Amino acid sequence: MAAGAAALKAEPVLEAPPQQEQISHTKLSAEDAWNLQQERMYKMHRGHESMHVEMILIFLCILVIAQIVLVQWRQRHGRSYNLVTLLQMWIVPLYFTIKLYWWRFLSMWGMFSVITSYILFRATRKPLSGRTPRLVYKWFLLIYKLSYAFGVVGYLAIMFTMCGFNLFFKIKARDSMDFGIVSLFYGLYYGVMGRDFAEICSDYMASTIGFYSVSGLPTRSLSDNICAVCGQKIIVELDEEGLIENTYQLSCNHVFHEFCIRGWCIVGKKQTCPYCKEKVDLKRMISNPWERTHFLYGQILDWLRYLVAWQPVVIGIVQGINYSLGLE
Repeated sequence: MAAGAAALKAEPVLEAPPQQEQISHTKLSAEDAWNLQQERMYKMHRGHESMHVEMILIFLCILVIAQIVLVQWRQRHGRSYNLVTLLQMWIVPLYFTIKLYWWRFLSMWGMFSVITSYILFRATRKPLSGRTPRLVYKWFLLIYKLSYAFGVVGYLAIMFTMCGFNLFFKIKARDSMDFGIVSLFYGLYYGVMGRDFAEICSDYMASTIGFYSVSGLPTRSLSDNICAVCGQKIIVELDEEGLIENTYQLSCNHVFHEFCIRGWCIVGKKQTCPYCKEKVDLKRMISNPWERTHFLYGQILDWLRYLVAWQPVVIGIVQGINYSLGLE
């Protein structure tokens, strides 16, 4: 009995193997959490290649059909297309910012909306103050230049990260890339919004002054000493109140304040004379090569309006079709 007891005492006690702790998402870094999410997504969709091909074909077909419909709508009913597009661009980002808690963008959106609403209010008043057109073009020119600066900084930050220059300054690639994407988005979004609101204000102000009409003939005849954009005298006497600045003559021989006609063409997206509607030679007006980059940037903004306003709608339609067909 004693020997048996000694043997029992000498035998080591086997401990239960430690159980592996479950992965806690709170302990994972942002990069590890993203990798884990991608791995789960890959396992979920593995073996569904034919379904994915069908979903891609549906997306491409809807994209082509939507593009044809939008182009026809813009050509036949440009005014309603622009208004609906502007409303889409104003409301859709607001929905996503509230849903995703992007308070920084929401605060900037609110500030931009308040000031632009006041500018729009001033531009639609009758009778129109002689200083209102300059106020409108100054505000939207400021938005245009700020959006241009943000867009350039964002693009350079993205290229900076892709080339690996962030390592020299000990900046994480994710941080520099996020900064570049956010800056580029801010520049493009507010650039498009500013140009669209500027176009609406330009139409209202010019129609109120009477030297311009969207369709038909103007209600007033233009004298040689009046700027058709702001309605003020071009040449002011010493004892008169008015604007003293450089003038610009178009190929149709109509003369305007240089700031007014540049605001009309570049900021307000008009390429015709405010009075006779003869086409303006923008290449002759923008002789400085540095200013031509602003014009090219404006064309890029017009092209990207589709991505900001209508791409979410197209994706929503595709998601609805996939859901109705049982595709995931």
